[in-house]
Amino acid sequence: MVLGTDRRVLALAMARMADALGNSFLIIVLPLYIASGQIAIDGIVGTDVLGFTLTEEFLIGLVLSLFGFLNSFGQPVTGRISDRVGARKPFILGGLVVFGVASAAYPFVSSYAAVLLVRAFQGLGAALTVPATVALVNDYATSDSERGGNFGVFNTFRLIGFGFGPIVAGIVVAGGFGRETVTQYMLGGFALSGFNAAFAIAVIGAVVSFALVVWLVDEPPRPDAEAADSLSVKVLDPDGGLDTVFAVGVGTLFMALTIALFATLQEPINNALGQGSTLFGLQFSAVVVANVFLQVPIGNWADEYGRRPFIVAGFALLVPSVLAQGLIPLVTGVAGAVGPALMLLARLLQGVAVAMVFAPGLAIAGDLARGGNSGTTLSVLTMAFGLGVAFGPLVSGFLFSFGLLAPFAFGAALSLLGLLITVTQVEETLGTGSTPPDADDPSAVGGD
Repeated sequence: MVLGTDRRVLALAMARMADALGNSFLIIVLPLYIASGQIAIDGIVGTDVLGFTLTEEFLIGLVLSLFGFLNSFGQPVTGRISDRVGARKPFILGGLVVFGVASAAYPFVSSYAAVLLVRAFQGLGAALTVPATVALVNDYATSDSERGGNFGVFNTFRLIGFGFGPIVAGIVVAGGFGRETVTQYMLGGFALSGFNAAFAIAVIGAVVSFALVVWLVDEPPRPDAEAADSLSVKVLDPDGGLDTVFAVGVGTLFMALTIALFATLQEPINNALGQGSTLFGLQFSAVVVANVFLQVPIGNWADEYGRRPFIVAGFALLVPSVLAQGLIPLVTGVAGAVGPALMLLARLLQGVAVAMVFAPGLAIAGDLARGGNSGTTLSVLTMAFGLGVAFGPLVSGFLFSFGLLAPFAFGAALSLLGLLITVTQVEETLGTGSTPPDADDPSAVGGD
């Protein structure tokens, strides 16, 4: 239940909601901003690089992906440092400052290289914030029986911001629901474009998050010895196969990649279904909206019935729901509202699948992490999620050259592989009394 959740978890959840709202704005706004002609890409589009012709879709995918790459590869480092120093809050606040300043820089850049640089700084800001935040949520859990619920609440609020951000972004840019043109706002005699208004909201989201963390979040007491434990991540299990946390991380990577396939393909999907950007925003957000309603109950059920059954069921549903997104435009064409409605349904089913995988997966990692090692252990999953979101737009931008079905067929194949890995490599952790591996285990990597 949300009302019974630790107020500090709720504060972190609301802070991430505001921050995620600002970031998800940019997922919708940046492709439109680049395609609008305000960013100079004419000299880049059509260029051959190692036999591959750069397209507008690929350049947009690169901008969206760069954030995820730097965010993801930075997370194990920042999570490990926060474990070592025994503090989380300074990393969260520092990351929000970097993200907010970078968001404010977009109206002042006009070249593609400058946009890449600004997006890179946003990724670094997120790398500071995310591992420390999820580590605090894990540290606040007093027992395994409430960990899934805590992560369910945290993910729900975060996804509210991430899911409704694209819908609001489309309205802000166009100045109303269902409009397709960029509007101009007048504020005290000054003209403000819809793009700049969206960038301003991203900055406001970072500011609100900063204030919530400063006022409502505190560091849980931790003995000095706890923060000094070995900080290592296992890849292999001593009994053979993959380590459970690493296996869940691989599955999380595949799952996140399937979510992000959709973002780069806004124009071809809209053309194939005969719809506008507002409907695309609704479809993009459907995955997240499903999670908003399901993360808390699934997290609580995972605390009661176990983590693994939900992850298995989630991947089993993910395979057909992802494949359907590539088939629907081919089958329905531009047949009125049928195609957009079916696409919305497929995205909702994908959201159900994601909800079954994500909160129980985080709970497994939390079960296997010591309090002083939670930043390092949980960063395996947050890094995997970020990498998936980063690779998704690039993969879809590249595979689109083989047809609209190709990116989603690839995503469905990865989902099937994730199901096989979960069934064969992931062990149940609830009620098993599992403890983290010994620091001297030769299968551990990254230890000091």
